[in-house]
Amino acid sequence: MKKIDINCDMGESYGAWVMGNDEAIMPYITSANIACGFHAGDAHTMRKTVASAIHHKVKIGAHPGLNDLPGFGRRPFPVSPEQVYDMVVVQIGALAAVAKSQGTRLHHVKAHGALYNMAANNPALARAIAQAVLDLDGSLTLYALANSTQADIAREMGLQVAHEVFADRSYQDDGTLTPRHMPGACISDINQAIEQILCMLAEGYVITTSGKKLPILANTICLHGDQPNALAFARQIHAALKKQGLI
Repeated sequence: MKKIDINCDMGESYGAWVMGNDEAIMPYITSANIACGFHAGDAHTMRKTVASAIHHKVKIGAHPGLNDLPGFGRRPFPVSPEQVYDMVVVQIGALAAVAKSQGTRLHHVKAHGALYNMAANNPALARAIAQAVLDLDGSLTLYALANSTQADIAREMGLQVAHEVFADRSYQDDGTLTPRHMPGACISDINQAIEQILCMLAEGYVITTSGKKLPILANTICLHGDQPNALAFARQIHAALKKQGLI
């Protein structure tokens, strides 16, 4: 039976400000997307999060975002492909250095927040991210929104791609995530989240907000560590997938 990856955005604390419950969630995931200082995170947090991932045998990925600490990288604003390329190169390079200092290396790259959503269906930005990854380490896997333009472009450019689906987010008819400011964007009911994930994996589709059955590929599942019940979500989704022999 095909196994599924579980990833979570981590290392998003900054100075005295604490985000998420990384150490508690780490045993229930298989990949960690670690913030690289632009939208969140700092050098100390990056080092600690890499060390925790090594301890728990979790794959390490760079999580580059827009340069927007006040907005946590979730506010879209105009950026050129050249700017995106430079931001992504710097952030991957920083985390790769932290990983190397601890005797390990990166496994993947996943854009954060607004950059992730912008690149999903913007060919120029998608190419910029893929080129940045290729120029640094073409063996890295790019985590991208399932069935997105970004996933297609990255694959065409020669990268390994993991189609990413979400346990705690709803989908629109075009396959994009429902914007966070809209009602029903985030799924807080754990049973609903598990049902959505198992449907994606077993049946190959997701029910959109309009009730449409949307075909979807799923190689990795994202859990958000910054939601109030993140630890309970991680535990129960891990248990449900383990029961089905999927992890």
